[in-house]
Amino acid sequence: MPVERVLSIVEKVNSAVNGFVWGLPMLILLVGTGILMTCLTKFFQITHIKHWIKNTIGGIFKDSHVTAHTDKEDTQISQFQSLCTALAATIGTGNIAGVAAAIASGGPGAIFWMWIVAFFGMMTNFSENVLGIYYRRRNERNEWCGGAMYYLRDGLGSKKGMRHVGSGLAVLFSVFCIGASFGIGNMGQVNSIAVNIKSAFGIPAIATGIFLMILGALVIVGGLKRIASVTEKLVPFMAVIYLICALIVCIVHIDQAGAVFTSIIKGAFGMRAVGGGIVGSGVAMAVQWGMKRGVFSNEAGLGSSVMVHSSSNVREPVVQGMWGIFEVFADTIIVCTITAFTVLSSGLVDLETGVVISDQVSTALVAEAFSTVFGKFGYGFIAIAILLFAFSTTLGWSQYGSKGFEYLFGRKNVKIYQVIFVAFIVVGATMDLSLAWDISDTLNGMMAIPNLIGVLALSGTVMKITQNYVQRKILHKDVKPMLSALDHIQTVHEEEIKKMAV
Repeated sequence: MPVERVLSIVEKVNSAVNGFVWGLPMLILLVGTGILMTCLTKFFQITHIKHWIKNTIGGIFKDSHVTAHTDKEDTQISQFQSLCTALAATIGTGNIAGVAAAIASGGPGAIFWMWIVAFFGMMTNFSENVLGIYYRRRNERNEWCGGAMYYLRDGLGSKKGMRHVGSGLAVLFSVFCIGASFGIGNMGQVNSIAVNIKSAFGIPAIATGIFLMILGALVIVGGLKRIASVTEKLVPFMAVIYLICALIVCIVHIDQAGAVFTSIIKGAFGMRAVGGGIVGSGVAMAVQWGMKRGVFSNEAGLGSSVMVHSSSNVREPVVQGMWGIFEVFADTIIVCTITAFTVLSSGLVDLETGVVISDQVSTALVAEAFSTVFGKFGYGFIAIAILLFAFSTTLGWSQYGSKGFEYLFGRKNVKIYQVIFVAFIVVGATMDLSLAWDISDTLNGMMAIPNLIGVLALSGTVMKITQNYVQRKILHKDVKPMLSALDHIQTVHEEEIKKMAV
């Protein structure tokens, strides 16, 4: 059978699966899970907003006081390092290219629906992290191992008659995770870097690929501690620089702020036709693209970031859950919103109809918005931003894939995965990735299916752990803490807490 025929069949099959995975039923499931967890936790992201801000971003400078004691031999990482590693994977091309795609396909109204999916996604991510910490365990190297595969196997699997279902879903999740790590987590990101660097500076893709492969090998093969130490420095730096430049563009075009906000709200509810189409289809496109790109950007519900959040040295599941809330807040409510205002305020989109006036697409649309203020520097800056954003995403996803590989084949075989992952960086830089991107996009979405089944099945457990935390830490009641599903870890954590209290 000719190669073209095989590729054609693969493309058709993938297109059909992708249509379901990222179709309306899946988006309803994703957002529906967030709505359920929001209700079960009594709108925790709003009712305890002061508490979670104080105990996440507000506690960074006293990190040593709120985390467990570590020594040179310990393999765990701090809460802030776990956040940065997770943000490294979530703050990526989705925050630049994804926002531009949402506006181009769904009109300005898509941004409103990105906000909605992020609001409820905060509690989906919260729930994943709570379950990740609660069901995690140590491996032979004393590293914490947690994630959807563990709460599927040990949480869902512990329910009557569900042992084999839980174990099967855990294996499926791990397989989909490994596949997605090579696609969206590796080749897709590296290809974006190579294309942007070539267009901005004329550097050949192969040269970029070899450079990134060497750099990736130095960090990735070093393991989680090295990835965490790099992302801890890289993520805040790149996010702050990008946001400062984007805010400058917004300030220069501040006179457009009212029109931009009005366009977003009207486009979201079909008060005007999006892209000149009929109102009904305009709303549908705004909803679909806003939700799809929102989920793609912050990954809430995919079960990805929980694998690195579970490696934190925190004892309280809810504390790491609050970092999950902050992660979605920072990724979508802050970074994506500022990117959207940068594009919409720069005159590249007709705010009356939602039509993109510019001929540019994807990252180039954002680059053109920056160029309205910074000139040619705007294009170079976005190319560098994509380099940092996308490479950090590759680092984060290498850890996700490692955890999926470890679950299936054991800790001692992870180096095999890491070597193959690093080698594929060059492949990603030099090949046409349209089909590979589409397949990995499908695998990325398929991760969400077993993960969301686990979150929904264990929603009662999340509710109990959250109530337990609120009673102890906010209402100051004397209640036995819920820290781990494993008795020996629960006992150790209780003893550590007692020692700290003394």
